[in-house]
Amino acid sequence: MKALFRTSVAAAMLAASIPSFAETVLRASHQFPGNQGDPRDEMVQIIAREVAAANVGLKIQIFPASSLYKANEQWGAMTRGQLDMTALPLDYASGRVPQFSATLMPGLVRNYEHAQRLNQSDFMKEIHALAEKNGAIVLANAWLAGGFASKEHCITAPETIKGQVIRAAGPAFENMLAAAGASISSMPSSEIYTGMQTGVLDAANTSNDSFVSYRLYEQVKCLTAPGEHAIWFMYEPVLISKRTFERLTPEQKEVMLAAAAKAEAYFAQEGPKGEQRMNETFTKAGVKVVSLSKEEHDAWMEVARESSYKYFAEKVKGGKDLLDKALAVQ
Repeated sequence: MKALFRTSVAAAMLAASIPSFAETVLRASHQFPGNQGDPRDEMVQIIAREVAAANVGLKIQIFPASSLYKANEQWGAMTRGQLDMTALPLDYASGRVPQFSATLMPGLVRNYEHAQRLNQSDFMKEIHALAEKNGAIVLANAWLAGGFASKEHCITAPETIKGQVIRAAGPAFENMLAAAGASISSMPSSEIYTGMQTGVLDAANTSNDSFVSYRLYEQVKCLTAPGEHAIWFMYEPVLISKRTFERLTPEQKEVMLAAAAKAEAYFAQEGPKGEQRMNETFTKAGVKVVSLSKEEHDAWMEVARESSYKYFAEKVKGGKDLLDKALAVQ
């Protein structure tokens, strides 16, 4: 009788320890350093914390620093349903969806306030629709300013890039920089440090936060920061696989979208601080910091209009219409 009682108590305790529903675990992968202050990682962390706190049987496991998928593998893995979530520079997927190059078009975004207006535009509605058509849903928008850095000399007017091998972050910038006389070496931002260290690269352009997170101040002599005349802005949203999202319960979807809204609001406040952090970090490391003058910016835009803008409008399906929608946003 005592044995039967002990068995019944043990069974009751075991039953009490089993949740009433099975927990769904989503895998989120990105290329950025984890828990080191990079705001793109923090966006994903915010979503994970909010989802966990909501107690709706959903958990997000984060794999930073390309520990699960390499940067260029994330889009394909996500749209095939092998990866659930990512924080991704959308232009990395322009090889599969050429229209995404519009999200890293020279001079298309003037500043962070302009980026917020773009988020509400027909241009961004079309970008979101293209993402969904190809198997991904945008959870949270994020735009990052960026610039140039070089081991050789400061990159200011277009002629200063001649002869340098540069990582250009996407087809639109590659077209512009090649037209200005640069040689191009394509790679994700997570590989720039090694590229410079081994002599493959003389220069790079990337976002403010990547310049700091990847410690590029250890490799370069001069940084061209965005300043008042930024030419480099990149769209780096948090995305979820459409297959994954459609498998969530209505309650889980609601919690996920609310968490993503909080992450987007965080980034809208945090993103603009990246340039100050970058300038202070590079100056402290002994790197010269400059920015483009209006005349230098305008000279780059002349090159861009005859190279990257022209190519995108003529060669990418719907390219001219997409650019017109973006340029209509004041």
